[in-house]
Formats: sequence, structure tokens, C-alpha cells
Amino acid sequence: MFSNFFIKRPIFAIVVSIVIVLAGLLSMKELPVEQYPNMSPVQIMVTGVYPGADAETVAQTVAAPIETQINGVDNMIYMTSSSSSSGACAITVYFAIGTDPDMAQVQVQNRVNIAQPNLPESVITNGLTVEKRSDSILMLVGIYGTDGRYTRDYINNYANVYVLDALKRVPGAGQSQVMGTADQAMRIWLNPDRMASLGITTTDVANAVRTENQRFAAGNVGASPSEPGTVQTFPIIAPSPSTDVSGYENIVVRSESEGSAIVRVKDVADVSLGMKSYQVNTNMNGLPTTFIAIYSQPGANALDVADGVYKALENLKSQFPDGIDYKIAVDTTDFVRISIDEVIKTLFEAVLLVVAVIYLFLQSFKSTAIACSAIVVALTGTFIGMLLLDFSINILTLFGLVLAIGLVVDDAIVVVENVERNMSDFAMNPIDATETAMAEVSGPIIATVLVLA
Repeated sequence: MFSNFFIKRPIFAIVVSIVIVLAGLLSMKELPVEQYPNMSPVQIMVTGVYPGADAETVAQTVAAPIETQINGVDNMIYMTSSSSSSGACAITVYFAIGTDPDMAQVQVQNRVNIAQPNLPESVITNGLTVEKRSDSILMLVGIYGTDGRYTRDYINNYANVYVLDALKRVPGAGQSQVMGTADQAMRIWLNPDRMASLGITTTDVANAVRTENQRFAAGNVGASPSEPGTVQTFPIIAPSPSTDVSGYENIVVRSESEGSAIVRVKDVADVSLGMKSYQVNTNMNGLPTTFIAIYSQPGANALDVADGVYKALENLKSQFPDGIDYKIAVDTTDFVRISIDEVIKTLFEAVLLVVAVIYLFLQSFKSTAIACSAIVVALTGTFIGMLLLDFSINILTLFGLVLAIGLVVDDAIVVVENVERNMSDFAMNPIDATETAMAEVSGPIIATVLVLA
């Protein structure tokens, strides 16, 4: 029988058991830790912005063409879309469980590229984002001013430029994002009365800003073909786009042929540096706060991601300006840690209880040691199968391990008792008794395990 191979080679059997235990411990380190198994469908989100458009216009001109192309992509279950009065459009595509998120993202991106020629030009200019998304927030980090010296715009910009980039570099937290829009922008507030008196339209202002505030390739001086003897080439650097208010104020909107009448942006509008969007304003304890949502990427260890975020924030705090601080407003891993700790505590209690019961009834240290070794090898070896089957360490899998302790002990006791019976009733030596016992109980034990599985 198969068991005789190991009975006659005890050292080899011990080495195999040790290898199983070590491989199980290494697998346990690689397994993701979460509260419940990941049973939610794979989600790919497509987002875009149509500035100035209402919700119905966004739905008809942006969402509809994209939905038409995405519909029917491989392994897609369904999709939802939402359009807001701020011009934002969000389409979430749900794929069947087990679909490769990277491949799903590539397929959606290809369909979005096909739909782009049918989209408004401003939507394409602002860009369409296709990304994998988690279905729930792992953590919510608040960046706030402690003494009121900083404006909301400054806090938003600092969190977006310095804090968000650092948090995205935490393994498993690459989907982090600022709640709302934290990007800065040059705000041009038009004066309709002044524009009407000068005959200026909003299109005139937009075209002037678009054409006069770009970076152009100006060429080179001395580039080929050039005069004989030219030995040096100098690149011409054109003025970069304006980054201050005065640069935008002096953009020429209209000028007469001789330059006698020039209308600049400052003549028909007020220019100021502000936020790209004011749709979302957040506060914490009455203080202006920028919230950063941390999403755990699929397959990432939630506890490791949270620990990485805490460590990154502590490192960043030493570089914060005076009056800027952070606070973890929401941390869903707290409940996960408590739940996992309680289940692990129950697991150890179950092992100790089983060992005590075995020793109490068998009255043999050797039999108890055999049963305990079976528990250790079986439980740690389980993590190898969990890693191969893409399981995670969660409440349900740990609960399964707690229940499996009794099954493993039952099989060990059956074998030990049968060996003891053969040695006492038939005066067999340990090796012969073990071979006979395994020949008698191997079939029933395997059948029982398969039935329970």
C-alpha cells in the first residue's frame, strides 16, 4: 500500500512532514488577509468630464456612446452609469467572478478607444480614465489645518500633490484618490455686461486662452540645412504657459488691425487661482479637511496595506508644514484585526482542548503526541492548498480550520487505536501492527474525508 512506503522509511516521512509545515508557513505569509472572502464581481470604472454640461447632455453625448461599445465585452455581467449636473460621468462595468482584472481593464480600454471619435472634443481633451476599482473603501485619511492659517485650497493642493502620491506608492493602495477634485485651476469669472458692451462672447475668451496659452515647438537656430561653417545649433525655447494670474489677465481676446483697440481678458473678466471644481467641500470637526480614500487592490493583504499607509503617514508627518496634520477618520481593518484575532484565539483554544481530551482518555503521551503532530502538519499544509486555490485568510476559512481540527484528530485516533489493538491482541511489533492497521482503516478514512469534503 501507499502508506507502507512511509512506514518503512520513517526519516523520509519526517522530512516530508517538515517540508509540508515549512511550505504551509510560507504560503500563510503570502495569503491575503481580509474579513470575508472576495465574492464581489470584478469592477472596471470609466470616468470622464464634460465641463459645463448638464446631466442629460452628459448621459446622451458621453455615457451612451461608451456604453454602446462596452456592451457585450467578454465575461461582462452588467454595467451601471451615472451622470451628474457637474458634467461628470462614471460607468462601472461588472465582470464575472474569476475574471482577470488586468485583462478586463484592457478590453474596456479598447472599447473606450473605439467610442472616442463619437465623444465631444472637450471630453477627449480632459481625458477618459479606465481603472480597476475596489467595491469598498479600506481607509479614509483626513488632511486638515489645525490653527486656521491655511485656506481650503491650500490644504487640498498640499494633500493632492504631496500626500496622495506617497500613499499611492504603498503596495496595494495604488487606487487611492482624493474625495472630490483637488486639482488647482485658473478661474476666469466673466462679466456679462462688459462682454455685451464690447461684443465679446464666451467662445472668444475660451479660444483666446486656448490658443495663446500653449507650449509650442519653436525649432532650432543653426539646424540643417544651414550656412556652410555653422558649427553650433541652439534650440529656441518658447515661453511656457502662464502659471500666474497676470499672465492670464493680459491674454489678448481681440485687437484691431492696427492695434489701436485691444481687449484683454482682464477687461471682461476677473481672474483668480482656485480649485478646478467646488462641487465637494469636506470638513472634520469644523475644520476644512481634504479626505483621501484608500482602496485595497484586488488580492492585496488589507492588513499589510493599512500598516503601509500608517507608516507612510508617519514618515510624511515630519515633513508637514506647521499647522497641517492628519487623522485616520475611518479604518475598516480595525474590525478585521479584532475578528481575525478572535478566530485565531478560538483556533488555539480548540487545539489545546483537543489535546487535553486526547490525553485524558488515551492516558498516553505518545498517542497524544502523534495526534498533535497530525494537527500541526494538516493545518499548516492547508495553507498550501489555499494559496493554490486563490483563497484568503478570512473568518470563514479560519472557522473551517477550527472545525477541521476534530476531523484530523478523529482520523489520527482511529489509526493509533487500531495499531494499539494489533500490538496488544496479536502481539505484533510496531511496524507490522502499523502496516496491518493502515491496511484496515485507510479505505474508510479516505472515504470519510471525501464525503466530508
